[in-house]
Amino acid sequence: MVNKINDIAWQARQGSVAAIIQVLNEKLANSGVRTRAVFDDGVLQLLCEASTVDKLEQSTLVKQIQQILKSIAPRNIRRVNINSRIVREQQLLWLEEITRDPENQLLWSEEIILETPNYFQELIKKFREQKSESAKLILPKFQSSRPKAITNNKLKNSAWGRLSLALSLCLFLLLLGWLVYAVVNGKLKNLAVSGISNSQNRTTESFIQSASTQTEDAFTQAVRIANQASADGKTAKTSIQWLEIAADWQRASDLMSQVPPNHSRYQEAQIRTKLYQQYSKEAQKEAQKSKY
Repeated sequence: MVNKINDIAWQARQGSVAAIIQVLNEKLANSGVRTRAVFDDGVLQLLCEASTVDKLEQSTLVKQIQQILKSIAPRNIRRVNINSRIVREQQLLWLEEITRDPENQLLWSEEIILETPNYFQELIKKFREQKSESAKLILPKFQSSRPKAITNNKLKNSAWGRLSLALSLCLFLLLLGWLVYAVVNGKLKNLAVSGISNSQNRTTESFIQSASTQTEDAFTQAVRIANQASADGKTAKTSIQWLEIAADWQRASDLMSQVPPNHSRYQEAQIRTKLYQQYSKEAQKEAQKSKY
């Protein structure tokens, strides 16, 4: 079975922003478009950059991105804001830049809404995937030296195969019947409301944590994130892990760049800004190596 930790497509379906960026960049490589993204306030903010304006033709690019995201169907991501501009060397705090001055920073911007996946289709798809994975398991075969025993074993195996198929079909029909019953009695709706409530609670907790960290000194936050990225780099093995480490180094660099000139460690912050950015690039290289 496929190791899902190293499966970029599976990670993207779970809503990993780093994995979604990697899939988009692979799909758009031939068109000369590179993407960056961040999940902000319930919206996936997507930045598309290219060397010339013709590569960023709005209708064509929006259609391509919408098709790619539809095939991924990322969990808990419905609103996507697509922004475009000519590629720039300076990439720090790009979301703040385009939010503060969109007219001068962007060529165009368009928000799209991803379709909500059908709940029944998702359950049936998951059931089929689990059944397919189970079918790949190969059981050991024991052979007897007597021809009659071999014939009897073949007959038993054939009968067991038919029985397993019948049991699987019965299980699928029972599951389908339960789903229909749940819809009729409103249970499925309650489950969906409960899931949305849990998701909102997690979002609220993340917002509170984010608000509390903003009160910290930018230099202190950057050092804390850099220390964590350094520790994670000692054990990282997969492409996803290296991409997350690269994002942490970039975040630490962005915070260092926000240290004001009147700060007692301003000169050190300027040096660390460039150093952390270099570490981020090195982590991205490691992510590319880990893919193969």
